[in-house]
Amino acid sequence: MKLLVLDVVGLRPKDLAHAPNCRRVAEQGFAAPQRTVFPAVTCTVQATWLTGALPREHGAVANGWYFRDLAQVWLWRQANQLVQGDKFYELAKRADPAFTCAKMFWWWNMYADVAYSVTPRPEYHADGLKKPGIYSEPPALALDLQRDLGPFPLFDFWGPKADLPSTTWIVDATLEVIRRHDPTLALCYLPHLDYDHQRFGPDDPRSIAQVARVDAEVGKLLDEAERRNARVMILSEYGIEAVDRPVFINRALHEQGFLRVQETSHGQLLDAGACRAFAVADHQCAHVYVQRPEDLAAVRATLEKLDGVDRVLDRAQQREFGIDHERAGELVCISAPGTWFAYHYWLDEARRPDFAATVDIHRKPGYDPTELFVDPKLAFPMLKVVKTLLKKKLGFRYLMDVIGTDPTIVRGSHGRLYDDPEAGPVFLDSSRDEAADEVAAVDVQQRILRALA
Repeated sequence: MKLLVLDVVGLRPKDLAHAPNCRRVAEQGFAAPQRTVFPAVTCTVQATWLTGALPREHGAVANGWYFRDLAQVWLWRQANQLVQGDKFYELAKRADPAFTCAKMFWWWNMYADVAYSVTPRPEYHADGLKKPGIYSEPPALALDLQRDLGPFPLFDFWGPKADLPSTTWIVDATLEVIRRHDPTLALCYLPHLDYDHQRFGPDDPRSIAQVARVDAEVGKLLDEAERRNARVMILSEYGIEAVDRPVFINRALHEQGFLRVQETSHGQLLDAGACRAFAVADHQCAHVYVQRPEDLAAVRATLEKLDGVDRVLDRAQQREFGIDHERAGELVCISAPGTWFAYHYWLDEARRPDFAATVDIHRKPGYDPTELFVDPKLAFPMLKVVKTLLKKKLGFRYLMDVIGTDPTIVRGSHGRLYDDPEAGPVFLDSSRDEAADEVAAVDVQQRILRALA
Protein backbone atom coordinates (compact mmCIF):
# COMPACT_ATOMS: atom_id res chain seq x y z
CA MET A 1 0.00 0.00 0.00
CA LYS A 2 1.29 3.39 -1.02
CA LEU A 3 -1.60 5.63 0.10
CA LEU A 4 -4.41 5.28 2.64
CA VAL A 5 -7.30 7.76 2.41
CA LEU A 6 -9.78 7.85 5.30
CA ASP A 7 -13.15 9.57 5.07
CA VAL A 8 -14.00 10.34 8.72
CA VAL A 9 -17.54 11.63 8.25
CA GLY A 10 -18.37 14.84 10.10
CA LEU A 11 -14.86 15.46 11.46
CA ARG A 12 -14.23 19.21 11.93
CA PRO A 13 -10.99 21.09 12.62
CA LYS A 14 -12.23 21.84 16.13
CA ASP A 15 -12.71 18.09 16.77
CA LEU A 16 -8.98 17.40 16.40
CA ALA A 17 -8.48 18.48 20.02
CA HIS A 18 -10.20 15.21 21.00
CA ALA A 19 -8.56 13.01 18.33
CA PRO A 20 -4.91 12.20 19.14
CA ASN A 21 -4.49 9.71 16.27
CA CYS A 22 -5.78 12.16 13.68
CA ARG A 23 -3.51 14.81 15.21
CA ARG A 24 -0.59 12.42 14.75
CA VAL A 25 -1.16 12.63 10.99
CA ALA A 26 -1.31 16.42 11.16
CA GLU A 27 1.88 16.59 13.23
CA GLN A 28 3.74 14.47 10.68
CA GLY A 29 2.42 16.57 7.82
CA PHE A 30 -0.27 19.24 8.03
CA ALA A 31 -3.93 19.93 8.79
CA ALA A 32 -6.15 22.43 7.00
CA PRO A 33 -9.81 23.31 6.70
CA GLN A 34 -11.37 21.94 3.54
CA ARG A 35 -13.38 24.21 1.24
CA THR A 36 -16.21 21.89 0.33
CA VAL A 37 -18.94 22.10 -2.31
CA PHE A 38 -22.67 22.70 -2.12
CA PRO A 39 -24.57 20.76 -1.10
CA ALA A 40 -22.13 19.47 1.48
CA VAL A 41 -23.61 15.97 1.58
CA THR A 42 -22.01 12.55 1.14
CA CYS A 43 -22.76 11.67 -2.47
CA THR A 44 -22.04 15.14 -3.83
CA VAL A 45 -18.76 15.66 -2.00
CA GLN A 46 -17.42 12.18 -2.72
CA ALA A 47 -18.24 12.64 -6.42
CA THR A 48 -16.24 15.89 -6.36
CA TRP A 49 -13.29 14.17 -4.67
CA LEU A 50 -13.39 11.38 -7.26
CA THR A 51 -13.56 13.63 -10.31
CA GLY A 52 -12.13 16.98 -9.25
CA ALA A 53 -15.30 18.54 -10.69
CA LEU A 54 -18.30 20.49 -9.45
CA PRO A 55 -21.85 19.03 -9.46
CA ARG A 56 -22.60 20.83 -12.74
CA GLU A 57 -20.08 18.45 -14.33
CA HIS A 58 -20.29 15.19 -12.37
CA GLY A 59 -24.08 15.30 -11.91
CA ALA A 60 -24.30 14.13 -8.28
CA VAL A 61 -26.41 17.11 -7.25
CA ALA A 62 -27.37 15.59 -3.86
CA ASN A 63 -27.72 12.22 -2.13
CA GLY A 64 -30.55 11.61 -4.59
CA TRP A 65 -32.73 13.42 -7.06
CA TYR A 66 -35.87 13.18 -9.18
CA PHE A 67 -35.37 10.96 -12.20
CA ARG A 68 -37.67 12.81 -14.57
CA ASP A 69 -37.82 10.04 -17.16
CA LEU A 70 -39.00 7.56 -14.50
CA ALA A 71 -41.14 10.07 -12.56
CA GLN A 72 -39.51 8.69 -9.40
CA VAL A 73 -37.27 9.96 -6.62
CA TRP A 74 -34.24 7.76 -6.01
CA LEU A 75 -31.84 8.32 -3.13
CA TRP A 76 -28.64 6.55 -2.14
CA ARG A 77 -27.94 4.93 -5.50
CA GLN A 78 -24.62 3.11 -5.60
CA ALA A 79 -23.76 2.75 -9.30
CA ASN A 80 -20.40 4.31 -10.08
CA GLN A 81 -21.66 5.12 -13.60
CA LEU A 82 -24.04 7.79 -12.23
CA VAL A 83 -21.00 10.00 -11.59
CA GLN A 84 -19.99 11.68 -14.81
CA GLY A 85 -16.27 12.20 -15.41
CA ASP A 86 -12.99 10.37 -14.85
CA LYS A 87 -12.42 9.14 -11.29
CA PHE A 88 -8.97 9.17 -9.74
CA TYR A 89 -8.75 5.36 -9.58
CA GLU A 90 -9.50 5.20 -13.32
CA LEU A 91 -6.82 7.78 -14.12
CA ALA A 92 -4.29 6.06 -11.84
CA LYS A 93 -4.89 2.72 -13.54
CA ARG A 94 -4.40 4.24 -16.99
CA ALA A 95 -1.09 5.71 -15.85
CA ASP A 96 0.07 2.47 -14.23
CA PRO A 97 -1.57 -0.86 -15.20
CA ALA A 98 -0.16 -2.42 -12.01
CA PHE A 99 -2.15 0.04 -9.85
CA THR A 100 -4.82 -1.49 -7.61
CA CYS A 101 -7.45 0.20 -5.45
CA ALA A 102 -9.50 -1.08 -2.51
CA LYS A 103 -12.72 0.92 -2.12
CA MET A 104 -14.11 0.09 1.30
CA PHE A 105 -17.59 1.51 1.84
CA TRP A 106 -16.96 4.74 -0.04
CA TRP A 107 -20.02 5.76 -2.00
CA TRP A 108 -20.50 5.25 -5.76
CA ASN A 109 -19.06 1.83 -5.05
CA MET A 110 -20.87 -0.68 -7.24
CA TYR A 111 -19.23 -1.45 -10.60
CA ALA A 112 -16.39 0.98 -9.94
CA ASP A 113 -13.22 0.14 -11.86
CA VAL A 114 -11.30 -0.98 -8.78
CA ALA A 115 -9.72 -4.28 -7.82
CA TYR A 116 -11.48 -4.65 -4.45
CA SER A 117 -14.66 -3.06 -3.19
CA VAL A 118 -17.18 -3.63 -0.41
CA THR A 119 -20.41 -1.73 0.25
CA PRO A 120 -23.63 -2.29 2.24
CA ARG A 121 -26.29 -4.17 0.28
CA PRO A 122 -29.25 -5.32 2.42
CA GLU A 123 -31.00 -8.51 1.34
CA TYR A 124 -34.75 -8.11 0.73
CA HIS A 125 -36.60 -11.42 0.80
CA ALA A 126 -39.87 -12.13 -0.99
CA ASP A 127 -41.74 -12.41 2.33
CA GLY A 128 -40.72 -8.87 3.33
CA LEU A 129 -37.76 -9.92 5.48
CA LYS A 130 -34.77 -7.55 5.43
CA LYS A 131 -31.39 -9.01 6.34
CA PRO A 132 -27.89 -7.52 6.57
CA GLY A 133 -25.73 -8.00 3.53
CA ILE A 134 -22.82 -6.55 1.59
CA TYR A 135 -21.85 -6.38 -2.07
CA SER A 136 -18.26 -6.90 -3.11
CA GLU A 137 -15.85 -7.13 -5.99
CA PRO A 138 -14.69 -9.82 -6.37
CA PRO A 139 -17.86 -11.57 -5.16
CA ALA A 140 -15.91 -14.01 -3.00
CA LEU A 141 -14.55 -11.12 -0.94
CA ALA A 142 -17.91 -10.57 0.78
CA LEU A 143 -18.11 -14.25 1.70
CA ASP A 144 -14.56 -14.32 3.02
CA LEU A 145 -14.93 -11.19 5.14
CA GLN A 146 -18.23 -12.27 6.71
CA ARG A 147 -16.86 -15.73 7.39
CA ASP A 148 -13.88 -14.22 9.24
CA LEU A 149 -15.47 -11.14 10.82
CA GLY A 150 -19.09 -12.20 11.16
CA PRO A 151 -22.05 -10.59 9.37
CA PHE A 152 -21.81 -6.90 8.61
CA PRO A 153 -23.76 -5.09 11.39
CA LEU A 154 -26.15 -3.30 9.04
CA PHE A 155 -28.48 -2.15 11.81
CA ASP A 156 -25.54 -0.41 13.49
CA PHE A 157 -24.74 1.34 10.20
CA TRP A 158 -28.02 3.25 10.09
CA GLY A 159 -31.15 3.48 12.24
CA PRO A 160 -31.80 3.87 15.97
CA LYS A 161 -29.00 1.40 16.77
CA ALA A 162 -26.43 3.22 14.61
CA ASP A 163 -23.21 3.21 16.61
CA LEU A 164 -19.53 2.28 16.57
CA PRO A 165 -19.82 -1.47 15.68
CA SER A 166 -20.38 -0.72 11.98
CA THR A 167 -17.28 1.49 11.85
CA THR A 168 -15.27 -1.15 13.72
CA TRP A 169 -16.35 -3.81 11.23
CA ILE A 170 -15.39 -1.57 8.29
CA VAL A 171 -11.97 -0.92 9.85
CA ASP A 172 -11.36 -4.63 10.45
CA ALA A 173 -12.48 -5.47 6.91
CA THR A 174 -10.18 -2.79 5.48
CA LEU A 175 -7.25 -4.19 7.44
CA GLU A 176 -8.01 -7.68 6.12
CA VAL A 177 -8.05 -6.45 2.52
CA ILE A 178 -4.83 -4.49 2.99
CA ARG A 179 -3.03 -7.47 4.54
CA ARG A 180 -4.27 -9.99 1.98
CA HIS A 181 -4.01 -7.92 -1.20
CA ASP A 182 -1.72 -4.92 -0.51
CA PRO A 183 -3.57 -2.46 -2.81
CA THR A 184 -1.71 0.59 -4.05
CA LEU A 185 -4.52 2.81 -2.76
CA ALA A 186 -6.93 1.99 0.07
CA LEU A 187 -10.06 4.09 0.60
CA CYS A 188 -11.98 3.64 3.85
CA TYR A 189 -15.27 5.27 4.95
CA LEU A 190 -15.83 5.72 8.72
CA PRO A 191 -19.40 6.90 9.42
CA HIS A 192 -19.55 6.95 13.21
CA LEU A 193 -19.49 10.70 13.99
CA ASP A 194 -22.50 11.29 11.77
CA TYR A 195 -24.84 9.60 14.25
CA ASP A 196 -24.65 11.45 17.56
CA HIS A 197 -23.69 14.71 15.87
CA GLN A 198 -27.13 14.63 14.23
CA ARG A 199 -28.90 13.23 17.26
CA PHE A 200 -27.58 15.68 19.84
CA GLY A 201 -25.71 18.40 17.94
CA PRO A 202 -21.97 18.43 17.22
CA ASP A 203 -20.91 20.23 20.41
CA ASP A 204 -23.00 18.24 22.84
CA PRO A 205 -20.78 16.36 25.35
CA ARG A 206 -22.23 13.05 24.13
CA SER A 207 -21.15 13.88 20.58
CA ILE A 208 -17.70 15.11 21.58
CA ALA A 209 -17.14 11.82 23.41
CA GLN A 210 -17.66 9.96 20.11
CA VAL A 211 -14.71 11.74 18.50
CA ALA A 212 -12.29 9.80 20.69
CA ARG A 213 -14.09 6.54 19.93
CA VAL A 214 -13.81 6.87 16.17
CA ASP A 215 -10.25 8.20 16.56
CA ALA A 216 -9.29 4.94 18.27
CA GLU A 217 -10.48 3.05 15.18
CA VAL A 218 -8.49 5.42 12.98
CA GLY A 219 -5.45 4.51 15.05
CA LYS A 220 -5.66 0.86 13.96
CA LEU A 221 -5.45 1.87 10.31
CA LEU A 222 -2.65 4.34 10.96
CA ASP A 223 -0.58 1.65 12.65
CA GLU A 224 -0.92 -0.57 9.58
CA ALA A 225 -0.03 2.33 7.28
CA GLU A 226 3.10 3.02 9.32
CA ARG A 227 4.15 -0.63 9.10
CA ARG A 228 3.88 -0.35 5.32
CA ASN A 229 5.47 3.11 5.12
CA ALA A 230 2.32 4.39 3.42
CA ARG A 231 1.21 7.99 3.18
CA VAL A 232 -2.09 8.86 4.87
CA MET A 233 -4.77 11.41 4.06
CA ILE A 234 -7.77 11.99 6.33
CA LEU A 235 -10.66 14.08 5.14
CA SER A 236 -14.33 14.67 5.85
CA GLU A 237 -17.22 15.54 3.59
CA TYR A 238 -18.79 18.21 5.76
CA GLY A 239 -19.02 19.69 9.21
CA ILE A 240 -22.25 19.23 11.13
CA GLU A 241 -23.83 22.32 12.70
CA ALA A 242 -26.36 22.63 15.50
CA VAL A 243 -29.98 22.94 14.37
CA ASP A 244 -33.20 23.31 16.29
CA ARG A 245 -35.91 23.55 13.64
CA PRO A 246 -37.05 21.59 10.57
CA VAL A 247 -38.57 23.41 7.62
CA PHE A 248 -41.53 21.61 6.02
CA ILE A 249 -40.98 22.67 2.46
CA ASN A 250 -43.25 20.04 0.88
CA ARG A 251 -46.13 20.85 3.18
CA ALA A 252 -45.96 24.47 2.06
CA LEU A 253 -46.15 23.34 -1.57
CA HIS A 254 -48.98 20.92 -0.71
CA GLU A 255 -51.00 23.66 0.98
CA GLN A 256 -50.67 25.85 -2.11
CA GLY A 257 -51.89 23.09 -4.41
CA PHE A 258 -48.58 22.42 -6.19
CA LEU A 259 -47.94 19.00 -4.62
CA ARG A 260 -50.21 16.03 -5.25
CA VAL A 261 -50.58 12.79 -3.32
CA GLN A 262 -52.04 9.42 -4.18
CA GLU A 263 -54.50 7.93 -1.70
CA THR A 264 -53.68 4.27 -0.93
CA SER A 265 -54.63 1.69 1.67
CA HIS A 266 -51.32 2.34 3.48
CA GLY A 267 -51.44 6.13 3.50
CA GLN A 268 -50.75 9.02 1.17
CA LEU A 269 -47.91 8.62 -1.31
CA LEU A 270 -46.18 11.51 -3.02
CA ASP A 271 -47.30 11.36 -6.66
CA ALA A 272 -44.18 12.95 -8.11
CA GLY A 273 -45.13 12.66 -11.77
CA ALA A 274 -48.45 14.41 -11.12
CA CYS A 275 -47.04 17.21 -8.96
CA ARG A 276 -46.76 20.67 -10.39
CA ALA A 277 -43.96 21.19 -7.85
CA PHE A 278 -42.38 19.22 -5.01
CA ALA A 279 -39.06 19.11 -3.17
CA VAL A 280 -36.47 16.40 -2.65
CA ALA A 281 -35.32 17.48 0.82
CA ASP A 282 -31.72 16.61 1.63
CA HIS A 283 -30.44 17.99 4.93
CA GLN A 284 -29.96 21.76 4.37
CA CYS A 285 -30.54 21.61 0.61
CA ALA A 286 -33.78 20.99 -1.26
CA HIS A 287 -34.15 20.48 -4.99
CA VAL A 288 -37.57 21.75 -6.05
CA TYR A 289 -38.83 20.26 -9.30
CA VAL A 290 -41.35 22.47 -11.09
CA GLN A 291 -43.16 20.81 -13.97
CA ARG A 292 -44.63 23.88 -15.66
CA PRO A 293 -42.53 26.95 -16.48
CA GLU A 294 -45.53 29.17 -15.86
CA ASP A 295 -45.57 28.00 -12.20
CA LEU A 296 -41.98 29.00 -11.48
CA ALA A 297 -42.71 32.50 -10.20
CA ALA A 298 -45.54 31.38 -7.92
CA VAL A 299 -43.55 28.45 -6.53
CA ARG A 300 -40.58 30.70 -5.90
CA ALA A 301 -42.77 33.22 -4.08
CA THR A 302 -44.15 30.44 -1.87
CA LEU A 303 -40.66 29.25 -0.98
CA GLU A 304 -39.21 32.70 -0.34
CA LYS A 305 -41.96 33.45 2.16
CA LEU A 306 -41.28 30.24 4.08
CA ASP A 307 -39.53 30.86 7.39
CA GLY A 308 -36.24 28.98 7.44
CA VAL A 309 -35.45 29.30 3.73
CA ASP A 310 -32.31 31.39 3.29
CA ARG A 311 -32.04 31.42 -0.51
CA VAL A 312 -33.97 30.16 -3.52
CA LEU A 313 -31.75 29.62 -6.56
CA ASP A 314 -33.02 29.55 -10.11
CA ARG A 315 -30.96 28.01 -12.90
CA ALA A 316 -28.86 31.15 -13.40
CA GLN A 317 -28.17 31.53 -9.67
CA GLN A 318 -27.27 27.85 -9.36
CA ARG A 319 -24.16 28.60 -11.42
CA GLU A 320 -22.78 30.50 -8.42
CA PHE A 321 -22.65 27.18 -6.53
CA GLY A 322 -21.68 25.00 -9.50
CA ILE A 323 -24.89 23.01 -9.23
CA ASP A 324 -26.54 23.99 -12.53
CA HIS A 325 -26.93 20.44 -13.86
CA GLU A 326 -29.96 18.96 -15.60
CA ARG A 327 -30.56 16.69 -12.59
CA ALA A 328 -30.95 19.68 -10.27
CA GLY A 329 -34.35 21.10 -9.49
CA GLU A 330 -35.63 24.06 -11.43
CA LEU A 331 -35.24 25.78 -8.06
CA VAL A 332 -32.76 24.89 -5.30
CA CYS A 333 -33.34 26.01 -1.71
CA ILE A 334 -30.70 26.59 0.97
CA SER A 335 -31.87 26.52 4.57
CA ALA A 336 -31.20 29.31 7.04
CA PRO A 337 -28.64 28.77 9.84
CA GLY A 338 -29.97 26.48 12.54
CA THR A 339 -32.60 24.91 10.26
CA TRP A 340 -32.88 21.98 7.86
CA PHE A 341 -35.42 20.65 5.36
CA ALA A 342 -37.75 17.81 6.36
CA TYR A 343 -39.23 15.65 3.59
CA HIS A 344 -42.73 15.33 5.13
CA TYR A 345 -45.44 16.09 2.58
CA TRP A 346 -48.72 14.92 4.18
CA LEU A 347 -50.95 17.44 5.96
CA ASP A 348 -52.92 14.95 8.09
CA GLU A 349 -50.86 12.72 10.39
CA ALA A 350 -53.60 10.09 10.18
CA ARG A 351 -52.86 9.77 6.42
CA ARG A 352 -49.09 9.47 6.65
CA PRO A 353 -47.63 6.52 4.70
CA ASP A 354 -46.94 3.42 6.75
CA PHE A 355 -43.22 3.55 5.94
CA ALA A 356 -42.93 7.00 7.59
CA ALA A 357 -42.54 5.30 10.98
CA THR A 358 -39.88 2.87 9.77
CA VAL A 359 -36.25 2.97 8.65
CA ASP A 360 -36.78 3.10 4.90
CA ILE A 361 -34.20 5.17 3.06
CA HIS A 362 -35.44 4.22 -0.40
CA ARG A 363 -39.20 4.82 -0.27
CA LYS A 364 -39.05 8.17 1.50
CA PRO A 365 -38.75 10.96 -1.10
CA GLY A 366 -36.13 12.76 0.96
CA TYR A 367 -33.67 12.31 3.79
CA ASP A 368 -35.09 11.47 7.24
CA PRO A 369 -32.68 11.82 10.19
CA THR A 370 -35.43 10.85 12.65
CA GLU A 371 -34.51 7.31 11.63
CA LEU A 372 -31.67 7.68 14.13
CA PHE A 373 -34.19 7.75 17.00
CA VAL A 374 -36.75 5.40 18.50
CA ASP A 375 -40.00 7.33 18.72
CA PRO A 376 -39.85 9.10 22.11
CA LYS A 377 -43.65 8.92 22.31
CA LEU A 378 -43.61 5.12 22.63
CA ALA A 379 -44.34 4.17 26.23
CA PHE A 380 -42.35 0.90 26.15
CA PRO A 381 -40.19 1.09 23.02
CA MET A 382 -38.03 -1.95 23.73
CA LEU A 383 -41.10 -4.08 24.41
CA LYS A 384 -42.45 -3.14 20.99
CA VAL A 385 -39.09 -3.94 19.37
CA VAL A 386 -38.91 -7.34 21.11
CA LYS A 387 -42.48 -8.24 20.11
CA THR A 388 -41.78 -7.27 16.51
CA LEU A 389 -38.55 -9.28 16.42
CA LEU A 390 -40.43 -12.27 17.82
CA LYS A 391 -42.89 -12.04 14.93
CA LYS A 392 -39.93 -11.94 12.57
CA LYS A 393 -38.33 -15.05 14.10
CA LEU A 394 -41.63 -16.93 13.98
CA GLY A 395 -41.96 -16.17 10.29
CA PHE A 396 -44.91 -13.78 10.55
CA ARG A 397 -45.17 -10.53 8.61
CA TYR A 398 -44.10 -7.61 10.74
CA LEU A 399 -43.67 -3.84 10.61
CA MET A 400 -40.81 -2.30 12.57
CA ASP A 401 -42.69 0.98 12.99
CA VAL A 402 -40.73 2.40 15.91
CA ILE A 403 -39.50 5.64 14.29
CA GLY A 404 -41.19 8.91 15.15
CA THR A 405 -42.54 11.33 12.56
CA ASP A 406 -41.76 14.45 14.57
CA PRO A 407 -38.43 15.73 13.20
CA THR A 408 -38.06 18.50 15.80
CA ILE A 409 -35.92 16.10 17.87
CA VAL A 410 -32.99 16.35 15.39
CA ARG A 411 -30.16 18.58 16.65
CA GLY A 412 -27.51 18.46 13.92
CA SER A 413 -27.47 18.87 10.14
CA HIS A 414 -25.24 19.86 7.22
CA GLY A 415 -25.28 20.90 3.60
CA ARG A 416 -24.94 24.68 3.84
CA LEU A 417 -21.57 26.33 3.32
CA TYR A 418 -20.39 27.72 6.66
CA ASP A 419 -18.52 30.93 7.31
CA ASP A 420 -16.54 29.39 10.20
CA PRO A 421 -13.81 27.08 8.81
CA GLU A 422 -13.45 25.42 12.24
CA ALA A 423 -17.00 24.10 11.85
CA GLY A 424 -16.53 22.75 8.33
CA PRO A 425 -14.70 19.67 7.04
CA VAL A 426 -10.98 18.93 7.39
CA PHE A 427 -8.07 17.74 5.28
CA LEU A 428 -5.05 16.05 6.89
CA ASP A 429 -1.97 14.72 5.14
CA SER A 430 0.95 12.84 6.70
CA SER A 431 3.26 14.49 4.14
CA ARG A 432 4.21 18.17 4.12
CA ASP A 433 5.00 18.11 0.41
CA GLU A 434 1.90 20.12 -0.46
CA ALA A 435 1.08 21.80 2.83
CA ALA A 436 -1.56 24.52 2.53
CA ASP A 437 -3.68 26.76 4.73
CA GLU A 438 -6.81 25.48 2.98
CA VAL A 439 -7.58 22.59 0.64
CA ALA A 440 -10.46 22.71 -1.84
CA ALA A 441 -12.59 19.62 -2.37
CA VAL A 442 -12.13 20.01 -6.13
CA ASP A 443 -8.35 19.64 -5.64
CA VAL A 444 -8.51 16.33 -3.75
CA GLN A 445 -8.46 14.22 -6.93
CA GLN A 446 -5.17 15.73 -8.11
CA ARG A 447 -3.63 15.59 -4.64
CA ILE A 448 -4.35 11.86 -4.53
CA LEU A 449 -2.95 11.31 -8.03
CA ARG A 450 0.22 13.23 -7.24
CA ALA A 451 0.68 11.23 -4.03
CA LEU A 452 0.42 8.01 -6.08
CA ALA A 453 2.72 9.18 -8.87
